[in-house]
Amino acid sequence: MKNILLGVTGGIAAYKSANIVSMLKKKGYNVKVIMSENATKIITPLTLETLSKERVYVDMWDKTPHFEVEHISLAEWADVVLIAPATYNIVGKVANGIADDMLSTVISATTKPVFFALAMNVNMYNNPILKENINKLKKYGYRFIDSDEGFLACNVNAKGRLKDEKEIVKIIEDYLQEEELDRILAGKTVLITAGRTEEAIDPVRYISNRSSGQMGYSLAIAARKLGAEVILVSGPTELSQPEGLKKFIKVRSAQEMYEATIKEFSQVDIAIACAAVADYKPKNYSTEKIKKKDGDMTIVLDRNPDILFEMGKLKDKQFLVGFAAETENIIENAIGKLKRKNLDMIVANNASNMQKTTNQIRIIKSENSIKEIPEKEKSQLAFDILKEIEL
Repeated sequence: MKNILLGVTGGIAAYKSANIVSMLKKKGYNVKVIMSENATKIITPLTLETLSKERVYVDMWDKTPHFEVEHISLAEWADVVLIAPATYNIVGKVANGIADDMLSTVISATTKPVFFALAMNVNMYNNPILKENINKLKKYGYRFIDSDEGFLACNVNAKGRLKDEKEIVKIIEDYLQEEELDRILAGKTVLITAGRTEEAIDPVRYISNRSSGQMGYSLAIAARKLGAEVILVSGPTELSQPEGLKKFIKVRSAQEMYEATIKEFSQVDIAIACAAVADYKPKNYSTEKIKKKDGDMTIVLDRNPDILFEMGKLKDKQFLVGFAAETENIIENAIGKLKRKNLDMIVANNASNMQKTTNQIRIIKSENSIKEIPEKEKSQLAFDILKEIEL
C-alpha cells in the first residue's frame, strides 16, 4: 500500500488532522506525521501517534536514537506529501526556499508530489502575497487543495476553512489511483453519451426522466485517465463539465443527441451509450404555453430515433457498449437488447439506482459471459466497465 506523509501546521484546523489520519489508515495507507512546533499546541503528537501507529516527528534535533538522516529518509519514504492544514506561513516558507524546521526541510528535500490543503483567515487568504506564492509553487509542480467558505475561528463566514476531510482524502486517493493506472486506452478515441434528454411540449413543459448523468460523466473522466481522447455528448445535467475532454457537446432533445452522436461515430474506436434517451416525443409542439382547460388533455407521441440501434447498424471497427436500466427481468431484457442492437457489451442495472452515487451492475457480453460487480461508487464502476472493453 502507498505511503502518505502528513504535515500538520499550526492553524486552528490542525485538530482535523486526526480525522484525516484515521480515514487514511482505514483505507489501508501507511501514514507518518510531521508536526510543526506550533501544531503541537493545538493537537498533541500522542493523538496522531496513536492513530497512525507511527512515531510523530517534530524536532530536527530529536535525541531519540536513529541511524539515518530523517528529513531525507522521510522525504524518500513518501509516495505523496499532504500538508493539512497548510497555513499562510508554510506556503510562504516553501515558496521562498526557507527550511528552518523539520516539516519545511522535508518538503524542500522531497521529489514526491506535495499537496497543500489551504486553511487560514480570510484576509490572509486574500493577501496578494499568498496568491503570488501559490502561483510560484504551482509552476514548480506543487498542488493545492483550495479552502472552502464557512465559519472561521475569527467569527466570520468567509473563504479560508479547511476543505472537508473526506474530500481531502478522496483527492489524495484519486491521485494515487490515477498514478497506478495502466493507460490501456492510450491512442483511442471514446464517444460517450450521458445525461437525460428533454422533449418539449411547449415553451415551459417537457417530457424527461430521472437520469442524473453521473455514470456517463464518470465514464468520461475514467476514460481520460486511462489515456483516451474523449468526446462527451451530454443532455441536461447538474454536473460540471469534466476536464481534459477532446470535445464536449451539449444537447437537449433526443433528436439533437442522435445528430451529434452519429456525426462523431465514424471517427471513434469505442462508443458507450450511457444517456437515458426519451423513446418518444410529443407529435405536436405548441409555441405558446398550453392553458389549463376543463377536462382531460391528450398528448400524442411520436417515436424518437433509436441512437444505439443506429450505431449498431453503422458499426465497423467500433466496440459498442450499451446500458440497460430495467425494473424487471434485468438480465433477460439486457441480453435481448445486446443481440437486437448489435452490441459488443451491455451494462445492466436496476433503474431504481438513477440519481444515486452508487450502483450495482452486470457486465454482459453474451449469454455465457455475465460478470456481476457489487455495489460501488459510480466513479469506481466506470473503471470496471472500461477495463472489460476488448480492442
